[in-house]
Amino acid sequence: MARSDELLEQDFGTLPDLLHAHAVERPSHIAVIDGERRTSYAELDALADRVAAALQRDGLKPGDVIAICSPSSLEYVATFVGALRAGVAASPLSPSSTTEGLVLMIRDSGAKMLFVDDSVSAALGGVSQKLDVKRVALEGTANLSFHSWLAPVGAKPKAVEIDPERPFNIIYSSGTTGAPKGIVQPHRMRWGHVKRARGQLYGPNSIAIISTPLYSNTTLVSVIPTLVRGGTMVLMRKFDARGFLELAQKHRATHAMLVPVQYRRLMDLPDFDKFDLSSFVMKTCTSAPFPADLKADVLKRWPGGLVEFFGMTEGGGACILVAHQFPNKLHTVGQPAEGHDIRVIDETGKELPRGETGEVVGRSSAMMVGYHNQPQKTAEATWISPEGLRFIRTGDVGRFDEDGFMVLGDRKKDMIISGGFNIYPSDLEAELAQHAAVAESAVVGIPSREWGETPAAFVVLKAGASVSADELKAWVNGRVGKMQRLTYLTFVDVLPRSSIGKVLKRELRDGFKAVS
Repeated sequence: MARSDELLEQDFGTLPDLLHAHAVERPSHIAVIDGERRTSYAELDALADRVAAALQRDGLKPGDVIAICSPSSLEYVATFVGALRAGVAASPLSPSSTTEGLVLMIRDSGAKMLFVDDSVSAALGGVSQKLDVKRVALEGTANLSFHSWLAPVGAKPKAVEIDPERPFNIIYSSGTTGAPKGIVQPHRMRWGHVKRARGQLYGPNSIAIISTPLYSNTTLVSVIPTLVRGGTMVLMRKFDARGFLELAQKHRATHAMLVPVQYRRLMDLPDFDKFDLSSFVMKTCTSAPFPADLKADVLKRWPGGLVEFFGMTEGGGACILVAHQFPNKLHTVGQPAEGHDIRVIDETGKELPRGETGEVVGRSSAMMVGYHNQPQKTAEATWISPEGLRFIRTGDVGRFDEDGFMVLGDRKKDMIISGGFNIYPSDLEAELAQHAAVAESAVVGIPSREWGETPAAFVVLKAGASVSADELKAWVNGRVGKMQRLTYLTFVDVLPRSSIGKVLKRELRDGFKAVS
């Protein structure tokens, strides 16, 4: 068996092999902290073996799929890694999905087994006839328990050869712009993330706080580097700002992957500066727009580097902003990652020169195979360059500045077309952010008989703020162009968000239609 450092230098390798190498080299080093439980690399490796052996005992073979729908836990991690060791792909699903959504995703993935907790099992109770799939309880007692299902202590699975193009996982999109689609990510794509871990300064002494759910690609982008470099993961089952800081201080955390709304809640805590965060080496962010003022605040008050990633679960091209090296570029999402080809195209698919705005497309070694069972959707997400190369369309609007940094606008689907004029919601949201009473806002297009679409704003006020909707709307409309003016503005307590902090603008649009 090759050493971990040798495996990391290979053109291709697997997460289970690296986990085993760490178990041999540093058997007692802690891999996972889950509450009061501490699990070493040797123990996690043995548990993954038992999972893989149990899957093989139950007839699963390479290329099959399991689904996991449960809160983050040690058992969740072991099930995921054990499935990979057996050559089985994992499809991690959100427990907050609707029952109908879960049924759709489980059936679409073709999962042969389902790992759940009692709450998910109860939610599926009325639709059991639609799901011919064996269930195992990672937590709870509603199904065959995980520890009863496992292969015996000391069991070893039959060795399988991992095809780099075989699915590593099937991750379902958050559905922010429509019904979730199964994104098939191959082992080769994930190995690209492994190779990138060194640039984020992950290492054998890293301690990463995992505060977003394990079913999210955002989370896996942090989990995978931690495990492949032999570090320690501290699982946080449900995020709260003060709890995060207490965990980080207690465990002397070195790394964290957070989404912008989490950074905002952390930085807004009155006693944030009282916590000792001096152990941090690197903080990262992805999944949603990261305001420049928030990046600047994190850089000023939180030790360690800050890196923002712009990319998609589907893969393609990624941009990276090393914020601590380029503090004058905080309004951008950085430059294309090494080996990534990022271009900007117009509505006809013609490539645009630097400085012009269009849809961002990308290509790299880290690309999805396609959308599971949806070849038409896969084709729609593909752009073929003049050289015949396959790129993935991001659906985001952006441009390269004079230094080659990407400046993002909005998602194409969020752009408002009013009387033939393109209105970018982010421009209006930026204006609203300038008002002293506004905590955050989201602008969407609503139907207009006269213009086709017209802008509407949903605003969360700061605590104790006092301003009327009419006053705020008039204030904004006095600062923007005539075609950008808001037709509608209302206050809401919170903006609807996905589990990883993306504002669900589709829900705002649909909710407006329902009451109008």
